[in-house]
Amino acid sequence: MLEDTVTVVLAGRKGSDLNPLTNDRALPALPFGGKYRIIDFTLANCMHSGLRQILVLTQYKSLSLQKHIRDGWSIFNPELGEYITTVPPQMRTGESWYSGTADAIYQNLYLLERSGAKWVLLLAGDNIYRMDYAALIKAHVQKQSDLTIACREIPSEQTTKHGILNVDSTGAINQYEECSENTSPNSGQSGTKTTSMGIYVFSIETLMNIIRDDFANESSSHSIGNDIIPRFIKSHRVSSYYFGGGDGRVTYDGYWGEVDSLDCYYDINMDLLKPVSPIDIYQKDWYIRTYQEQSPPCRTIPGIEGTEGIFINSIASSGVVISGSCVQHSILFFNVFVDDEATIQDSIVFNNVHIGKNVMLKKCIVDKDVHIPDGEWIGVDKEKDAERFTITENGVVIIPKGYQF
Repeated sequence: MLEDTVTVVLAGRKGSDLNPLTNDRALPALPFGGKYRIIDFTLANCMHSGLRQILVLTQYKSLSLQKHIRDGWSIFNPELGEYITTVPPQMRTGESWYSGTADAIYQNLYLLERSGAKWVLLLAGDNIYRMDYAALIKAHVQKQSDLTIACREIPSEQTTKHGILNVDSTGAINQYEECSENTSPNSGQSGTKTTSMGIYVFSIETLMNIIRDDFANESSSHSIGNDIIPRFIKSHRVSSYYFGGGDGRVTYDGYWGEVDSLDCYYDINMDLLKPVSPIDIYQKDWYIRTYQEQSPPCRTIPGIEGTEGIFINSIASSGVVISGSCVQHSILFFNVFVDDEATIQDSIVFNNVHIGKNVMLKKCIVDKDVHIPDGEWIGVDKEKDAERFTITENGVVIIPKGYQF
């Protein structure tokens, strides 16, 4: 079953709402949790689920993403038909880049044909969650569905970027509605609605036929939500698969993190620092693989004046040195140096950042390759910060990559 499945990961999203963090990288390449890239969670799910034929469709500023996949995910044996391959736009169907999810599939139909697969698992590479896709594919095959949509229940007032589903008592989906401000609750429990997760299993021949027909129709918008899924619902068997039911090998946590704004990105990172994190990244047989440079272990050292380095309820990657300073409820990535009597609170600091003496950072995200001079206070005076930096609706200060003070 799994050997007859080809996985397509859509990883070209620009993530404009997360500027300036996505000015120089695609959203799936955004660092997360002190060690990872966002796409690592999707790829780790594939690896643990037993999927070994994976196409990662890249586009927007993809160099760092492609390098990360090359360095951290070259783990399969192509002589056994296993691969994780990045696929930028090939322009096999015209002169355009990928203009959407359906177009990305259309431009790579020849890869699906060559795969010899019976089923296609379509994923996005820009969410934080753990899921056993093997259980999803098994349900698709057992029900003999043409399309299975992974879904979850959310409160009616909660927004989502994915479509709203109407699911009958047998688990069949008979209606799909693209999200809008006026989207109403559906067949879920009282006060809830059932939303698509943007995770799909297609029977490959049916998918290719519908995609070809859709792109032959000039009046179509060639959208997965507006065009492809409604066509499936009208003419084929479409089933639901509820996320978080404990199926498969992954320990149950049901966590789903949509990285669709700077504040969401910050909050999802901070979830890792809760006394009991809502996402279990410590399951020994479901670890999240990544690439990280070789470096010394993290440590605290006394400062020049003899003050001890203090590290409280935080995450620190290798190469981090906390010298006579205080780090509290923060996440420090690779090779961060925190100098004497600096204070870091409620912050996320990316790779290769030097934080000078007597610096105060409070509720900040510091992108990579930044040197913060001695005595800088950021996150304390919002008016002063706004003159230099982006500040989110929830008051998080964003210091961009390579910023020069």
